[in-house]
Amino acid sequence: MNAASLSLTLLAVLAGLLLSCAIEDLRQRTIANWKNAVIALMAPLWWWTQATPLWPDLALQLGVALGVTALFFGAFVIGQMGGGDLKLIGALGLWLAPLPLLQLLMLMSIIGAAVTLIAVAEHHLRRRPGRSETPYGVAIALAGLIMLREPLFYQFVG
Repeated sequence: MNAASLSLTLLAVLAGLLLSCAIEDLRQRTIANWKNAVIALMAPLWWWTQATPLWPDLALQLGVALGVTALFFGAFVIGQMGGGDLKLIGALGLWLAPLPLLQLLMLMSIIGAAVTLIAVAEHHLRRRPGRSETPYGVAIALAGLIMLREPLFYQFVG
């Protein structure tokens, strides 16, 4: 298997895992640790298929991914985000260079707002007690899938 076909395979597996994470978070409000681990552990293969230079590109990418994870750790600590959501953001951060990661975060916030409004409305309509829970993994996964569209679909053009 050459780097190009491995790259496509990794993207397809990542897309499947993101879809699975979204469905699981929507149904159970959890994301399995093994899914986040597989996403994170596939990242070094992705770096290899993309011939990502160790310095400065990979070092910067790792630093930004760590910084974003640390930032969202604050949301986790105050109960605004679950642990699976936090790990999914961190794992996706390993796949994306700084600018695409920023785009993912912007998309995630827009989609997350919509998901939150839907979750609050559904909670209110069903007259459930307590606070509504937002399956934020849905927003993270959908933003990730949108970010994957380019390398997945545009490699067949040309």
